[in-house]
Amino acid sequence: MTHWLKNNPHLLSGGFKGIEKESLRIDTKGLISKTVHPYALGSALTHSEITTDYSEALIELITPPFSDIRDTLKTLQNIHQFVYENLDGEHLLCASMPCGIDGDDSIRIAEYGASNIGQMKHVYRHGLWHRYGRTMQAIAGIHFNYSVPEPLWEFLHHQSKKPESLADFKNAAYFGLIRNFQRIGWIILYLFGASPAICKNFFKSRPALMTQFEEFDDGTLYHPFATSLRMSDIGYKSKNQANLAIDYNTLDGYVRSLSAAISTPYADYERIGISENGIYKQLNTNILQIENEFYSIMRPKQIALSGEKPTSALRRGGVKYVEMRALDLNPFHPLGINESTSRFIEALLLTCLLTDSPEINANELCINNSNQLIVANSGRKPDVELVKNGQTITLQNWAREILISMEPICEALDSTETVQPYSRSLMLQRELVDDSRLTPSARMLTAMRESKKPFAGFALNQSAKLAAFFAEQSLNDATRQEFITSVKDSHAKQSELETAPQLPFEEFLQRYFSGDAVNSFSTH
Repeated sequence: MTHWLKNNPHLLSGGFKGIEKESLRIDTKGLISKTVHPYALGSALTHSEITTDYSEALIELITPPFSDIRDTLKTLQNIHQFVYENLDGEHLLCASMPCGIDGDDSIRIAEYGASNIGQMKHVYRHGLWHRYGRTMQAIAGIHFNYSVPEPLWEFLHHQSKKPESLADFKNAAYFGLIRNFQRIGWIILYLFGASPAICKNFFKSRPALMTQFEEFDDGTLYHPFATSLRMSDIGYKSKNQANLAIDYNTLDGYVRSLSAAISTPYADYERIGISENGIYKQLNTNILQIENEFYSIMRPKQIALSGEKPTSALRRGGVKYVEMRALDLNPFHPLGINESTSRFIEALLLTCLLTDSPEINANELCINNSNQLIVANSGRKPDVELVKNGQTITLQNWAREILISMEPICEALDSTETVQPYSRSLMLQRELVDDSRLTPSARMLTAMRESKKPFAGFALNQSAKLAAFFAEQSLNDATRQEFITSVKDSHAKQSELETAPQLPFEEFLQRYFSGDAVNSFSTH
């Protein structure tokens, strides 16, 4: 790899990067917002950049993909700016784990209007409530979308001298990237995890879980060495998903195994039932209602056509990009993510792509999941050990090996830059590996101790600081007008969907799950 990289470093640059960032809306008292998604932000169903995730208060900001991460982050800042200008006194919570919630009933499930499309999205979230509880629908994170540069694909395909088509080569290589990220993606939790503590109120609907944690203060529970409790087993994790044998070795295997989970009944969910008194409780009683219910740290993605299921889109068009889902919000940065973090992630994903990636069996899948949970719950513990190739290794030693493997990738990416932003980011992460006190998770706990504030107090104070940052900024008139126009267009599009002739909802669902295109929408 090093030889051809030195001669062709430019091939690594220009991959497209997009960001999806969730944030919980909180009111002036620091409580989760009970209001609907602000009308001034557009239709959550049809706006391409401003929508909601699982709860009505959990806003999601989506950038288009750009080849230059600075353009991605500038766009994310503009979206933030427009949102803050239309929040009517509310703030966006800076942290991934929610505060200001008071049991399941305080969390309003996201609504998307009267169309079949909107109803399906709402019923899906009702299913999540009945299966997992609503509190997990208030957890926020960042998804980093990445597509490999096209010239690099062509070069690697030619170098491989394999008879398979370029499309088949891409699919196989993307799944190799995913397998390697499953092996080493825990390093994202260590370096950037920022959810070591949780409000006690988070457990009001599931009090039995509180016994797993230590008490930080009267309002806060934590693990002393946790990095990312968002990525631990207190969120979407469930016994039935833990037993899913999703195949990451081939595209066909992935689609087949995920499709099986969507079509296989699950006894616990059959007891819930699909509807009661004509009101839907979930889309179906299967292990997964739809593909998006399966939680994984990375998803292979293809842009879906009109009414197309994600698995059908993958089967049709192959993998277009990967969605990395392991990133917490950085409470110390207005956007929740900065340029240095983004460049490190890009270099890490390319390292995963360009490193040999053996197939994963069921045993290694369990080991990888175990490593992730260890880092999430106790990654800053001195001399904490993980399992690599059947042998134990300290987190620090393995992390140093990963950073060394990234050096040639960072040097190649820096070849098209006037400075060396990738190598600088790598150097910064080395400091965090050497001293865990510098990690965001440790800095959060230190700030809480020094200010003598619980997690909620820290998060609300920090959120107010970030809101003040945006209050001092301003969009230019042209950009603001573009947002206003997109808001009007989104409302018009939703109105058009709702006034069009509608199939009976049950028939709509049958067509969707049978693979028949029913309309243009996303089940995200």
